[in-house]
Amino acid sequence: MKLMLSNNMWLLFIVLFLYSSSCTKINENRQWTQVAKGIWKYTDLNKEKTNLLDAANAIPLWPKLDAYAEVPFPLDQNLIKITRQNGKIYLRFPLEKDEQIYGLGLQFKQVNQRGHIFNLHVDHYGGADNGRTHAPVPFYVSSKGYGVLINSARYITVYVGTAVRLDSRDKPTVYNRNTDKDWQAQPMSDAVEVLIPAEEAEIIVFAAKSPLDVVRKYNLYNGGGCLPPKWGLGFTYRTHTLHTDTDVLEEVNEFEEHEFPLDFIGLEPGWMNMSYPCSYEWDSTRYPKPAEFVNALRKRNVRTNLWVNPYIAPKAKLYNQMLPYAGSHVVWNGIVPDYSLQEARKVFSDFFEKEQLNIGVSGLKIDEADGYDHWLWPDVATFPSGVDAEQMRQTYGLLLQDMISNEYHKRNIRTYGLVRASNAGASRFPFVIYNDYYNHEDFITALINSGFSGILWTPEVRSSASGEEWLRRMQTVCFSPMAMINAWSSGTKPWSYPEVFEAVKKVALLRMQLLPYIYTTFADYHYNGTPPIRPMPLVDGFVSKEKVTAGTLDDTENPYNLATRKDIKDQYMFGESILVAPVFTGQKLRTVILPKGKWYDFYNGDYVGENEIITVESRLDEIPLLVKDGGIIPMIPARLHVPVNGEKLPLEVRHYGALEGKYLLYDDDGETFDYENGYYSWTELSATNVPTGLAGKDKRMSGKIFNYTDIVWKFMTR
Repeated sequence: MKLMLSNNMWLLFIVLFLYSSSCTKINENRQWTQVAKGIWKYTDLNKEKTNLLDAANAIPLWPKLDAYAEVPFPLDQNLIKITRQNGKIYLRFPLEKDEQIYGLGLQFKQVNQRGHIFNLHVDHYGGADNGRTHAPVPFYVSSKGYGVLINSARYITVYVGTAVRLDSRDKPTVYNRNTDKDWQAQPMSDAVEVLIPAEEAEIIVFAAKSPLDVVRKYNLYNGGGCLPPKWGLGFTYRTHTLHTDTDVLEEVNEFEEHEFPLDFIGLEPGWMNMSYPCSYEWDSTRYPKPAEFVNALRKRNVRTNLWVNPYIAPKAKLYNQMLPYAGSHVVWNGIVPDYSLQEARKVFSDFFEKEQLNIGVSGLKIDEADGYDHWLWPDVATFPSGVDAEQMRQTYGLLLQDMISNEYHKRNIRTYGLVRASNAGASRFPFVIYNDYYNHEDFITALINSGFSGILWTPEVRSSASGEEWLRRMQTVCFSPMAMINAWSSGTKPWSYPEVFEAVKKVALLRMQLLPYIYTTFADYHYNGTPPIRPMPLVDGFVSKEKVTAGTLDDTENPYNLATRKDIKDQYMFGESILVAPVFTGQKLRTVILPKGKWYDFYNGDYVGENEIITVESRLDEIPLLVKDGGIIPMIPARLHVPVNGEKLPLEVRHYGALEGKYLLYDDDGETFDYENGYYSWTELSATNVPTGLAGKDKRMSGKIFNYTDIVWKFMTR
C-alpha cells in the first residue's frame, strides 16, 4: 500500500520542521555544571564574546568560594525552561508562592521586585523603576537562598512573576470582577521569565544557606569588593564648576575655620579648558600651575578628584591620537573612544599618567557614561572593535572603571571615585554611583538596593528647601559609602544653613570617629564579599512581614485594583552591627522593624526592643542608630582628616547589651595595595563574662600593621 501525501500535507510537514528547528529546547539534558561549591553554569549556552564579566575583568576568588559548604542545586531543574527561538533566548525559573525576589540593579522605588517588569538598560534614572538605570545588574536574589546571574551585555527584559502561563503548575484563582472583591488586575505568577535578544548568554546559579551568603558568593565570583583608601571614607566636597585654584584653596580655609572634616576636593568641569566635549587639559587661566595646586592641597591633607566625561573635543591634544579608535557617532560633538581596544586604552592611559597621575591627582568622577538616548550614541552606531552599540552601552562604565583602576594599581596607589554607569562584575571597582535625580526617600531605597547587586551608591547632598531637610540629607549621606556634598551648581557649604550647622558637624565628626568600624566593614566586603550596606532581607532573623494587598478601587486613581506591597526601604544595616533608620523632613516619629535579638540605642546604650516593631522619636540632632546585643563598635577621637599612614591613634571600643561579643578589626596602611602581599592585620576584640561583669580584651590574629594604641573599652549598657 503506497502512502500518498497531498501538497497541503507536505507544506504542513515543512512548516512544522522549520518551526521545530527555530524553537530549540536546549535544556533537555539539564546540563548544569558545578564550577564551585554552590555555583553552577548552564553549559548548553555559551557567553558572547562581549559580556559583562569579561568587560569588568572579573576574576573569581576561588579559594574563598570553595571554603563554603556544599549545598544542593536550589531549584527543580524540571521546572527550569531555556529555549532558543528566532535568534533570542527565553528563560523561565520557578517561583514559590511565598518567595520574594530582590536585586536587578540600582532601582529607586521598591526593594521587593516580585510583580515588576524590567528592561535592563544602562541609562539615566528617569523616575520609574523600569530597568533603565545607572546599573541595571542582571542578577537577582531569592528569599529562598539562591541567586541567578545572566552574564549578557544585551538589553534584557525580566518579568518577575508578572505573567501567568497557560501551562502554569500553580494557577491563580479565577475571580469575577463584577462580583468578587478579591479580583486583581495582576494575578500572581509562578515564574521569573527572561528575554535575551541574543543566541548565546552565560547563565549562572548561586546557592547558599542564606540570601546574604548568596550575595557574598556573587561578589566573590566577581573578584570581591573594593577596599577604598582610608581618605576615601572621610568627607568630600565638590566645588562650583567655574572655581579657580584660589577659590578652592579659600574653601579649604573655610572648612578649617569651621572645624569641619575634609579629605578630598572634587573639581567640576571648569578645571578643563573645554568640557562637553572634554579636553582633559587644565585650564591655564583658572589653574595656571596645576602641579603646585594639587601639592598645596595634599600638604593640607586634602586629595584632588577631577570630573570628566568620556567624549573628546576636536581641539584636545588627545583627539588625533584617539580618532582611529573612535565610534561612528559623536556625543556633544566629541568622539567616543572604543575602550574595548587595548590601543585606545593605552592612548588614554599614557596621557592620563603624564597630565594627572604624575602631579598627584587622586581620582576621577566619570560622568555621562549612561544616557539619555538622545545624548549618547544610538544603537545604530558602530565601533572599530566590532562590539555592538548596545553592548558598548551596557559595558562602557565597566570598561572605564577597569581602565582607571588599573592605572592606580600599577602605581601601588589606591583611588576612590564616582561613576554614572556600571553593571554586573563591578564589585571590586573603587567607584561609587551617583546621579541627577534628587528624591531623598528614593535615594535611601537605592542605597538599600545597591547591597543586592555588588555596587556602591551615595545619596549625595546638593541643596535643600530648609535647614531640616539639609540636616536629614547630611545625616544619611554620612552613613553611606561616600559622604559627599556636591556644590557644582549651588555652591552650598555644610554651614549654609546655620540653624542646623552644629548638628551637621556632629554627624560628620561621628563618621570620622567610626573610621575603624567603616574601614573594617569595607575589608569584609573586599575579603568576604559582604555588602557594606546590608538590606534587611539579608539580615539573619529578620522577618519583614510583607503582604500584598489590593489597592483601593477607584475609577481614576486605581481602576484596576492594582496590588500594593509594603517594602522595607527606609532602614538598613551599616556594617555588621549598626542599624540605620533615616529620618525624612517633617517626620516626628518613625517605626523601625527590629530583627531577632535585643537592640540598643547607639548614643546611650539603652535597650529599645527585640524582634518587634518599635516607634522612635525623631530627634533633630541625631539620626536613629541601633546596635545589636553583643555589638562591638571601635572608634577613634573626632578629627578633621583621616589618619595618615603610620599615625597612631587611641581606640575606644564600645560594647552594647549583655551578650558576649567578638569583632575582627582590620587595619593596613590605608593607601597602597601592599595588603595584597600580606601587609595588614586582623585583631580580635572580644567582650567576655567575668565574675565582675563583662571585660574586654584584644588579640592580634594575624599581621603586623596596627595603627591604634591605648585601647579603652566602654560598656554602653549598664
